[in-house]
Amino acid sequence: MSGIDMTVELGGLRLKNPVMPASGTFAEELTHVLDISRFGAVVTKSVTPEARLGNPGPRVAETAAGMINAVGIQSKGADAFLAHTVPFYRRFDVPLIASISAETADQFAALAAKLSVDGVAALEVNISCPNLEDDGRSFAMDPGQTARVLEKIRRVTDLPLFAKLTPNTGDIVAVALAAEQAGADAVVIANTILAMAIDVETRRPKVGNGMGGLSGPAIKPIIVRMVYQAARRLRVPIIGCGGICSAEDAIEYMLAGATAVQVGTYTFLQPAGMLDILAGMEAYALRHGVTRIRDLVGAVEWPTRREQVSTNSSDRLGGGGGIMACGV
Repeated sequence: MSGIDMTVELGGLRLKNPVMPASGTFAEELTHVLDISRFGAVVTKSVTPEARLGNPGPRVAETAAGMINAVGIQSKGADAFLAHTVPFYRRFDVPLIASISAETADQFAALAAKLSVDGVAALEVNISCPNLEDDGRSFAMDPGQTARVLEKIRRVTDLPLFAKLTPNTGDIVAVALAAEQAGADAVVIANTILAMAIDVETRRPKVGNGMGGLSGPAIKPIIVRMVYQAARRLRVPIIGCGGICSAEDAIEYMLAGATAVQVGTYTFLQPAGMLDILAGMEAYALRHGVTRIRDLVGAVEWPTRREQVSTNSSDRLGGGGGIMACGV
């Protein structure tokens, strides 16, 4: 035992540590090879009111530094979720966060009410999905639509609500503030970035849906920036999600302002990667004399004016030579 206090709190939900899987990247099969009771929480794949087949294949395509997926929220539906998924996870000593998705605000509210049962610790509201009442735009692309769906859900459940936001918006802070003001207890920043890849031999898109969501290391600096910007304005906690592949990545998100982190694409490469990340975070805390992991939240430090001047002088002399050497 390291003796490090790894606990964090998200909207009244106390977690033993800040590490959890991202929705859609973790399946019940992994419980046979991993001790999931060591996770801070388990987040399910998004469940929809009715069963959905999802998009045609192929559904994933590897990119230079990540992955494009176009699964299309395949779901067995809410009834199957209540009959099988909730009882399955009840045997483990870990909070279950149910990710929910729907096509209208009223459907979201009805689904939230239906899933507010014993065994579900919190609801993650996936408002990155198309809003049929707004010509297919994602709810979370617009502050008003974000507030509308969260307000309806807030009225029907007392469970902690985590709003999962999309980075495909021009103002992530405005959307996050709208979610907070409408009753979200935390926000997840963020989902995947809309992307496309084409096979030049077949001249066809690499995923069956044409476009999909880019995840993995390529998007991490963008999402870290969004977490930092939102953390300066929000009062509710932030769960950072995007390209986390190491303990250092997770720590970076916490320094930017995230209270907890979700690991997604990396799990496809390293199914036990979340446990390695957790061990690495404890080692980091021990190495840096951090006794409570939550003390790292928003603890990024900025150089003094004197240090900035010194660094700028060094750059002019070629001291920051990595970029210059590449000729970029």
